Formats: sequence, C-alpha cells, structure tokens
Amino acid sequence: MKIVKILALAFTFFAMQITTVEAQTAEEFGTVINLSGKQRMLTQKMSKEVMLVALDIDKEQNLKNLTATSSLFDKTLKGLRDGDADLKLPPTTSPKILRQLDRVEKLWNDFYPNIQNVINAGNASAEDVSAIAGSNLKLLKQMNKAVGAYEKEAAATGLSGEPGLATTINLSGKQRMLTQKMSKEFLLVAYDHEKSENKLNLLETFTLFERTLQGLKVGDNTLGLPATTDTAILNQLDKVSGLWDKAKPAFVSATSQDVSITADDKNTIASLNLPLLKEMNAAVQMYEGLTK
Repeated sequence: MKIVKILALAFTFFAMQITTVEAQTAEEFGTVINLSGKQRMLTQKMSKEVMLVALDIDKEQNLKNLTATSSLFDKTLKGLRDGDADLKLPPTTSPKILRQLDRVEKLWNDFYPNIQNVINAGNASAEDVSAIAGSNLKLLKQMNKAVGAYEKEAAATGLSGEPGLATTINLSGKQRMLTQKMSKEFLLVAYDHEKSENKLNLLETFTLFERTLQGLKVGDNTLGLPATTDTAILNQLDKVSGLWDKAKPAFVSATSQDVSITADDKNTIASLNLPLLKEMNAAVQMYEGLTK
C-alpha cells in the first residue's frame, strides 16, 4: 500500500511538471517577460509623476497619471503571481520566482502608501519626495531580479530555440524603464534633491539608454544583444532615436556642473518623456510578437 501511495504521489508530481511546462509557451513567456519588465518602468514612472506634482508641472493630470500607474503596478504584481486573464498572464509556478515576487510585494506594501498619500493630498511635500526618492530604487532592484529570473526560465524552456530573444525582450523592455528613470533623475536635480548624486545617476542612465538603443539595432556582445534584422522593428527603433535626439540635450544640460535647468528644459522633458516611452513600448511589443 505504501508503494502504491508513493507511486501515486510521484505520478501527481510528474503530471504537475508536465502541466507547468506546457502552460509556459513561448508566447506566454514573451508576455510574462514583457509585463514583468514593464513593472520596472512603472516604479520609475510613479516616481517621476510624484516629482512632476512636486514641481507643480501639470499637477492635476499627473495626479491622475499617478493613480492609474500605481493601480496598474498593483494589478500586474498580483497577476504575475496568480495569473490574470485580462493581462494574458499565466500564474507563476516556479518556487524561486515566487520567493522573489514575495520580496517585491513586501517593498510594494511599504511604497504604495507613500504614493497614496500624494494622491490623497493632491500634492507632494518635501517629505514625500524624500520618501519616494529613498525607496523607489529598492523596489526597482527587486523587480529587476524577478525579470531576470523569468528571462532565465524562458531561455531554458519556452524560448530555448531562440536564446537571444529573451534577452532582447528584457533589454528592450528595460529601455522603457530608463526613459522614466532618467526623467525622474532630471526632475530630482531640478527639485534640488541630492543634486550631485542625481546628476551622476542621470548621466549613467542616459548613457546606458543610448548604448542599448544602438545595441538593439546593430547588436552588442557585452549586453548579449543580437542585431535586429526585422525591418519594421528597425524603423520603430529609428522613431525612438528621433525622439531621443530631441530630448538628449536637456538631459545632458542637467548633468553639467555650472548650468541651471531652465523652464524650457523642464518643459522639454515633461512633454517628450511619454512619447519616448510610447515609441519604445511599441518596439517591445514588436519584439514580443516574434514569439507568436
């Protein structure tokens, strides 16, 4: 009888493993890497929106944006764990990734109330800015680890036939985050919050964005990026490059030692960061489409 029970348990475990593998198709892995990667961007987009509110730049609209962004992050985090039909997310079954999502959720449970305080107050105080500035990178770091874990699982199973594609979806998705991270850092400099540190962070962020954008086009061995050969995607990346050429001078100016950020520079970043994000997101969607 004991042997029968052991065999039954073994068969159940084996069946569960088969179900798990079958559930994670290449298309599903593409969606999971895309949306988990998008979570990284949302950590920075929320933080940027707090800074726009703090600087009184289109405050009412940015409070609405902040509400929508934080709600989407919360919904997607739950969907990554439990699945979400609306988002086309399968539930996560990997114990390792679930443990990482636990770390993200713990930080989010501390971070979200700060966001809600800004929304409820209709304003961002110096204390709010300090709290968000001090904690957003921790949330980003742990979310990035979750994306890396999904990427490794995808490369080993669902996307094993196209080893460079998981990396490409990950890093093109990371570009979305960098559009928002450098905008946040620019606004922190404009707000005069830890200016020297944020100038350095801004320089590192936009340098990485520019390098990765070039790497997506022609390849970058260090980043693990194969060159893009799809004409439509290359055309889309050119749209991103066009917007980047317009935004870059304001970012560069903000990193200079003796140059003050002008109202025109603020307006440039406030007006261009979302179109840059939108066009980069369109490229990510096209890369994800290669998994179908």
